[in-house]
Amino acid sequence: MDEKPTTRKGPNFCSLRYGLALIMHFSNFTMITQRVSLSIAIIAMVNSTQQHGLSNASTEGPLADSLSNLSRSIKEFNPRDSVYQWSPEIQGVIFSSINYGIILTLIPSGYLAGIFGAKHMLGAGLLISSLLTLFTPLAADFGVTLVIVVRTVQGMAQGMAWTGQFTIWAKWAPPLERSKLTTIAGSGVAFGSFIILCVGGLISQALGWPFIFYIFGSTGCVCCLLWFTVIYDDPMHHPCISVREKEHIVSSLAQQSSSPRRSVPIKAMVRCLPLWAIFTGFFSHFWLCTIIITYLPTYISTVLHVNIRDSGVLSSLPFIAASSCTILGGQLADFLLSRNLLRLITVRKLFSSLGLLLPSLCAVVLPFVASSYMATIILLILIPGTSNLCDSGFIINTLDVAPRYASFLMGISRGFGLLAGIVSSTATGFLISQDSESGWRNVFFLSAGVNVFGLVFYLMFGQAEIQDWAKERTLTRF
Repeated sequence: MDEKPTTRKGPNFCSLRYGLALIMHFSNFTMITQRVSLSIAIIAMVNSTQQHGLSNASTEGPLADSLSNLSRSIKEFNPRDSVYQWSPEIQGVIFSSINYGIILTLIPSGYLAGIFGAKHMLGAGLLISSLLTLFTPLAADFGVTLVIVVRTVQGMAQGMAWTGQFTIWAKWAPPLERSKLTTIAGSGVAFGSFIILCVGGLISQALGWPFIFYIFGSTGCVCCLLWFTVIYDDPMHHPCISVREKEHIVSSLAQQSSSPRRSVPIKAMVRCLPLWAIFTGFFSHFWLCTIIITYLPTYISTVLHVNIRDSGVLSSLPFIAASSCTILGGQLADFLLSRNLLRLITVRKLFSSLGLLLPSLCAVVLPFVASSYMATIILLILIPGTSNLCDSGFIINTLDVAPRYASFLMGISRGFGLLAGIVSSTATGFLISQDSESGWRNVFFLSAGVNVFGLVFYLMFGQAEIQDWAKERTLTRF
């Protein structure tokens, strides 16, 4: 049986921990905008003749022509902005370099955050990412190699920042508020994606593409000031926390072991099926999410025949739905727990089921309503929206089964998610290159199959109680 968390109530939305959640929301907002900035700016950065050549060679005529026209209009408005001779292949390497950087640091940064403190680990990652964003326009002038290096290091810095957040929540989030706090913080990713897609092109046209990096890099530096000022690793050492809130957090976490951790019980983790259920859930979740994020503008342009400007606006709508569902899902999950309506494991499996099954149904139906503009848009909005309900399911399940190792395990979990993204993007490109209509249908059917497999595995083996190896210090012999 799950251990029932204490129902003692503390201060709610005016408390310091919710202020931390908002700052973490701002941090996630900043990092995703810095990550996506290049995708917007590169339209103006590359040589117009190359873009024109690309449009002539492309089979997606309307999309390529619109992209070429937009690129030319931006450069005509800002004639002094630099133009670079980067082929589509080079652009692909630049885009992927940040993902490889994230993979390199996901696991070690999660482990180090648990030892040295998440505040400094996350703050350093955010600061490095912000400074490199400001440096990107200058790096482009020095050559594509330096841009790739900068993006890779930036990915490593963001990998440090992504995973260490769960180390903080393991000490700050009462069990009955974990879903609310983590979803408020995590919704910054969806909101940031929406903002950068909406305003990135406007900034480029009005001020020039370098200002995309200058604005969002500077925003990150401001966020760093807030981070190092307000964020502390645990409530016991925060100078501004009230006695009431401190007692509430400490008493609610009293059931969890707080013994020092000097080693990671690798063997026990490998044999733990509840962990593999979480990893499988991450793999399934990121499979479809990556396809939507990566190919959504292409799908809207090729299937609905929408121009590139309208495609950008339409592509941003699902992220508003995703951000809203993330926060509402967290509120609902904690409501069910605080009223003792459902057990913790039931809540985790319920939201995991909704977050994997509902987008799968939408994906299966999508190819059959391609002729209906409105139905297609609604389904494309529902897929990422309902998918983010997983944030109250297996996404935060590591805080339940192993709070002492939550940051380390989150790094591994996101590693499985990034692996799924690499495989799904490659598979999607191969399938739609064979035949567009049947290719998209196979893409969505395959995604639904992967989601259902992950859901069944999680329902069978998922748990929500602290594992034995996470309660006591375990020495691992290599």
